[in-house]
Amino acid sequence: QGARVAINWRNSGERAEALAAELGERALAVQADVTDRAGVDAMVAKVEAHFGGPVSTVVNNALDYSFNGDARAQMTDVLWEDMERQFATVIRGALNVIQATAPGMTAQRFGRVVNIGTNLFQNPVVPYHDYTAAKAALLSLTRTAAGDLGPSGITVNMISGGLLRTTDASAATPEAVFDLIASMTPLRSVTTPEEFADAALFFASPWSRAVTGQNLVVDGGLVRD
Repeated sequence: QGARVAINWRNSGERAEALAAELGERALAVQADVTDRAGVDAMVAKVEAHFGGPVSTVVNNALDYSFNGDARAQMTDVLWEDMERQFATVIRGALNVIQATAPGMTAQRFGRVVNIGTNLFQNPVVPYHDYTAAKAALLSLTRTAAGDLGPSGITVNMISGGLLRTTDASAATPEAVFDLIASMTPLRSVTTPEEFADAALFFASPWSRAVTGQNLVVDGGLVRD
C-alpha cells in the first residue's frame, strides 16, 4: 500500500532481512528485544533516522508460543514463571513500543497503535492459561491507552484472531483441529495470516480514524461478539 515499513526481529534475522529485501527501499529490518526498553528506544531512533521522520503506526505482535493442546500446562501445573514470561513479552513489550513511539506521534498529531490479541479470552476452546491471561491484559491496556492518547490524535485498537492457517505458532496444531474449527465458523474456513493482516491495514488506514479502544475479532465468525 506504499507505506514505509520497519520489520522488527529478535531471533529471525534472516527471514526479516529477506522480507525487507523483497519490499525494497521502503523497508528496513531492525533487531531489538521489545522487552528491553533501551533496545526499543535504539530501534525507534534507528527507524526514524532511516526514514527521516517519526513512526506513525505500530503493530505489537511479539510473542513466542506453540498452540499444542496436548502439550499445554494444566491449571494445576501452570507455573507463575510461565505467566511472567507471557506478561513480560505481551504487556511489557507493547508498553515499551508505545512509550517509545508516542512522542513522535504526538508531535505530528497522528498515530496508530494496533495490538494483536486472541479470541481465546472470549472463547477459550483450549485453556492456554498463561497466553490467554496476558492477551486479556493487553485488551485492558489497549482501552486505557486509547483514553490517554486519543487527545493527541493517536488511536489504539486490538485485533483478535483465532487459529491461523498456518503460522509458526500453529505449526504443531493437528490437521483435525483445523478441520474442527473450520466446521464451527459461518465461513467454514480457518483464517489465513493474509486475511488477518487486512484488519491491521484497516486500523492503519484513514478509514479507521474515528475508531479507538476497540477489539476486532477476525476469526471467520467463530466468536460473534
